[in-house]
Amino acid sequence: MAPSHRIRVGIDVGGTFTDAVAVDSGTLELVAQVKVPTSHHHEDGVAHGIVEALDRLLKDVGRAPEDVAFLAHGTTQATNALLEGDVAPVGLIGIGSGPGAVSTRRLARLAALELTPGKRFPLHYAHVTDPDDEEAVRAAADTVVRAGAEVLVASEPFSVDVPDGERAVAAAVRERGLPVTAAHEITSLYGLRKRTRTAVVNAAILPRMLATADLVDRSIAAAGVTAPLMVMRCDGGVMSLDEMRRRPLLTVLSGPAAGVAGALMQERVSEGVFLETGGTSTDISVVRRGKVAVRHATVLGRSSYLSALDVRTVGVGGGSLARIADGRVHAVGPRSAHIAGLPYACFADPDDLRDATLTTIAPLDGDAGDHAVLDAAGGRFALTLTCAANALGLVPDGDFAACDRAVARTALAPLAAALGTDVDGAARQLLDAGIKQVQDVTDQMIGDYRLDRDTAVLVGGGGGAASVTPHLAATTGLPGRIAAHNEVISPIGVALALVREQIERIVPGASQEQILAVRGEAEAAVVAQGADPGAVEVEVTVDPQTNTVRAVATGATELRTQDRSRRAGDDERLAAAAASLKTDPAHVRVLATTPAHTVYGTDLKRRLRRTRRPVRVLDADGVVRLHSADADVATTTVAEAPELLTRLVTAATSYGDGGVRAPALRLLLGSRIADLSGVLDTGPLLALARSELRARAADEPVVAVVEVRA
Repeated sequence: MAPSHRIRVGIDVGGTFTDAVAVDSGTLELVAQVKVPTSHHHEDGVAHGIVEALDRLLKDVGRAPEDVAFLAHGTTQATNALLEGDVAPVGLIGIGSGPGAVSTRRLARLAALELTPGKRFPLHYAHVTDPDDEEAVRAAADTVVRAGAEVLVASEPFSVDVPDGERAVAAAVRERGLPVTAAHEITSLYGLRKRTRTAVVNAAILPRMLATADLVDRSIAAAGVTAPLMVMRCDGGVMSLDEMRRRPLLTVLSGPAAGVAGALMQERVSEGVFLETGGTSTDISVVRRGKVAVRHATVLGRSSYLSALDVRTVGVGGGSLARIADGRVHAVGPRSAHIAGLPYACFADPDDLRDATLTTIAPLDGDAGDHAVLDAAGGRFALTLTCAANALGLVPDGDFAACDRAVARTALAPLAAALGTDVDGAARQLLDAGIKQVQDVTDQMIGDYRLDRDTAVLVGGGGGAASVTPHLAATTGLPGRIAAHNEVISPIGVALALVREQIERIVPGASQEQILAVRGEAEAAVVAQGADPGAVEVEVTVDPQTNTVRAVATGATELRTQDRSRRAGDDERLAAAAASLKTDPAHVRVLATTPAHTVYGTDLKRRLRRTRRPVRVLDADGVVRLHSADADVATTTVAEAPELLTRLVTAATSYGDGGVRAPALRLLLGSRIADLSGVLDTGPLLALARSELRARAADEPVVAVVEVRA
């Protein structure tokens, strides 16, 4: 595919710098990147830095504002506001009468939430018994506004089912001109306290986020960009600016999500662990079967209904300091060269390392005095993980963290002498001590999400990726690689991210129609935010224990549906499938094909047990997009699929003490893989399958991958 004149722009607003990248809309290749200081103290706030980064980017690539086909940004503003306690006072109007009002009045206790040490959540409570009594509602609003409230929230028990009361209160107080939120608009899950807590935290950051959103929107429009502005969500997708104005809480914890989106879209990770390593810490997250792992996040020390990336942070990064005691490196970090205010020894001029001697310090008051540093002719230098990785040759040429290997080895020589080993041994000790914490968390996440170690890969991102991922891969035996352009993987992820929406409903004994309605609502939501209807995928999960019906829709903007220029040949795809299946290519068969995917399989004969048939689905790039330890594969057409799927699903349904369990079903349709594995009941499963086939040509091929549940 020839390079396009149009570009996709991703901007990541960090605490110190704002990074921006331009990605070619046709080839999806990186064409430019810039870095500017984040403009926290400008009168326009971070919006100024976003516009400055965009302006410099367009000049660097020689493009006009109208050439921007897609523009999205990720920001830590919401997260920082909560961390720093910089939030707006919230007025909470509780609704209820009689015994039911007791639980509502208890919501006033949310004012005890701790924002920062010694600082409580600024919440003011008022109560109304009748939401239709406009005079009483206005009086309640007067009470909280006089107390200082700058944004209002209405909350009532069971508003998920009957939202009329919250809507009436919201309508009555909107005339004040303050932002107003109804709790059921933020989440539709049961649990009055958790639902209200999620809503009031959302409201607390609403005024600040609205102001920034308006500034960015006006600035982008004034710059001549006509593409709609999107914002990074905390679950790895993007949302429209209008949606962000309604639910700014979705941007909290979105920083790590941008990097995972980059791993998912640029690196095409199907199964594995993404490690984003900076100077001080490493964020660890999971991609399972081509999807990011999310869970309800903890906000202000309490569980919420905010679905965010499951990211676990370890205090080990490229700049983490070695710590020595009893003649060995016993730990690394969490203090880093950045915190200690010291330069990395491996980046020093060779002359500055003359006469270097090893000593130990306490980087900050109260720290242990076992942090290893060098005192040399040029001053004091930090011994870091990056120094060790460079000394062992683990940092690729041209990497953000690469240095002269000879200098790195010179820097580690005093440490080696103190440890009674050579430079390689000292470097390995340093890396082993640092990687241990990362490995513990990585192993835990692989177990938590039951990743298939046969196909799992470790992918490193961030400027410090080379200091962690290569050694971790060698230690665990898992394949590992550093992402292309790892130092800007986050803005690349923003530029390539898909529009995403999640709809959750608690529906006891949900019928097929109710499940399909939730699915349709999620699909309509991403289409309304600019996704191409033909590129929307919806994953539906029905949890019979909690009666939760969840639909996650992801959609590509129109230009994003173009695919990469590179295509793997038949032999390359076969070799990749064989490697994933851990067998000889001669033992691998092509089971089915579509224009976008090829299905490979083999037979594993087991003594006295049924032959197992593992399956791998590869895309045209040779990337494993789906894998199953044991599945049946069938090819049919859209017209004939309903009858065939009924037979396949019925035959593969299992019966046991845990009840009836339909098989995990996935359909290959056009360029998509429709994942229906989240539904356990046969009827709804087949209904969802029929909905996927709707509006498609009768003779279009369909491939079904059916996996019996254990």
